[in-house]
Amino acid sequence: MAIIELYHGDITHLEVDAIVNAANASLLGGGGVDGAIHRAAGSELLKECKLLNGCATGEAKITKGYNLPAKYVIHTVGPVWYGGKNREEELLASCYKRSLEVAMTHDVSTIAFPNISTGVYHFPKERAAEIAVHTVKEFTDTHPEIQKVIFALFDRENTDIYSKLVSIDSPDFGS
Repeated sequence: MAIIELYHGDITHLEVDAIVNAANASLLGGGGVDGAIHRAAGSELLKECKLLNGCATGEAKITKGYNLPAKYVIHTVGPVWYGGKNREEELLASCYKRSLEVAMTHDVSTIAFPNISTGVYHFPKERAAEIAVHTVKEFTDTHPEIQKVIFALFDRENTDIYSKLVSIDSPDFGS
């Protein structure tokens, strides 16, 4: 089973094998986490993303990390919340599972996730956190190759939500 940690701060600063980007379907950058990752990685990330021809909701694609401390960026497209009537929960779980599956194909053992879909896509934060933690725990219970998962939480509200769901003893928490 993987170690699960919480990190309150900027995902682009984490020294892990891969960070996950909460991307839009074009993969060509945007706001929030997506924009921060593109800015920190540099222009080469955008060039590589243009070759990927976008990404479907619930799927994941991988690129190099370029100027990031992470070796890879795994781009996943979360669902827009429409009241839960359009498979949003299933698609969000798929974002985490597919990201972990892609990670394994590139020998990633440490990975960091942001809060997927909880910003401009308006997925309810508490439910999104429950799905994230459950999906990651379920996957890592049967895939010991993934040794550490970090939930990188940018604001105090999400950090508080995740801390209720994850039993942690993390040196990164609160930094």
